[in-house]
Amino acid sequence: MTLLTVLLGCATVGAVAGSLGCFAVLRRQSLLGDALAHAALPGVCLAFLAGAALGLDPRGPLLLLSGALLTAWLGTLLVIAITATTRLKQDAAIGIVLSVFFGTGIVLLTYVQKHAADARQAGLDRFLFGQAASLLARDVWTMAALGGAVLLTVTLLFRPFQIVAFDGEHAASLGYPVRAIEVLLVSLIALAVVVGLQAVGVVLMAALVVTPAAAARQWTDRLGRMVLLAGGIGGAAGAMGAWASSLRSHLPTGPIIVLFATGLLGVSLLLAPRRGIVWGAVRRARNRRRVRVENLLKDLWRLGEQDGRFAGPRAISDLLAVRGAPRSVVEEARTDGYAAVAGAAVELTPTGLDRASRIVRNHRIWELYLSRRLEIADDHLHRDAEEMEHALEDDVIEQIDRALGRPAKDPHGRPIPRGAPAA
Repeated sequence: MTLLTVLLGCATVGAVAGSLGCFAVLRRQSLLGDALAHAALPGVCLAFLAGAALGLDPRGPLLLLSGALLTAWLGTLLVIAITATTRLKQDAAIGIVLSVFFGTGIVLLTYVQKHAADARQAGLDRFLFGQAASLLARDVWTMAALGGAVLLTVTLLFRPFQIVAFDGEHAASLGYPVRAIEVLLVSLIALAVVVGLQAVGVVLMAALVVTPAAAARQWTDRLGRMVLLAGGIGGAAGAMGAWASSLRSHLPTGPIIVLFATGLLGVSLLLAPRRGIVWGAVRRARNRRRVRVENLLKDLWRLGEQDGRFAGPRAISDLLAVRGAPRSVVEEARTDGYAAVAGAAVELTPTGLDRASRIVRNHRIWELYLSRRLEIADDHLHRDAEEMEHALEDDVIEQIDRALGRPAKDPHGRPIPRGAPAA
């Protein structure tokens, strides 16, 4: 039952922190979670002292989390106020708030440990480094209630949060109270941070806010999906970290959770389809291969322009006079269906002939655009066109061609192909 309690508590912390972290990451406020976590420490100590003075249970989770939320929220308002009323940038304001509040928290924590009566202060420093193994059922219920309130608020106000996160000026033009929404959003982030203090601690809580969101960002461009995915990644990291730390004694749960979240971030950075390092390398390799093949087709077309023979076999050695394409590129063109190879001769297929005409057309229309519209000197056109001819889509070239009046020749007087020549 204890392991299940810790698993549920850590999963809740990860899910809530990851979901709210998306807004901090997108608003370039990644360090805000760190500041809020450190700003919560003096609130924990003050709540403990107040509870002891009033005859309440000073270690009650709701009391301690309320104190943490209060000072974290004050830290939030102070960051906003410093940024709005001074010339200091947000990162400087965050650094100031983090240092001052954390220093105050350490002083109060030391005072509590030395002067509080009895041993009731024992375990208070778990808010500093986290101690998930000490979570009780009542702690998990408190986390679930606060986390549920945070996620419900995000769900109900997702649209204004989304607009403010991406474009505050546009949100203001639509009539949204941007400043109030920003304060509410940051307050929710503060609440999400406070929820996780017992499990992860002040020092590592920022990582649980930022890391799942950064991992989710690699997989999607949609904010709604990012929030759900970040919540899932954070929850999974929390559960896996709690389970792994239970396998060996004296393994701290908070750092293990952060390590699992970092591992999931590493997987995302490597394998995400659109932004992953591995798939990026694969795409670059494919693009380089495509450019090599298209340059070969273009070279064969230019040889055809010289002697009027676009179809029919041509000696591979003739290509050396144009660009020096190796035999491997000829084989790549054959594999793609653009060329037929027989011994030391290569011949464009109908598909290859059509593709070659399109590449040459792209090159010459782009040269003409650079010459006419940007007034670039003719002797500087080729290099830019050499790069752009492979990147321009057919519909873009069609628009440029139409805007130029469908010219027949490029700036150098060479004909612009309008399709593959008749065999």
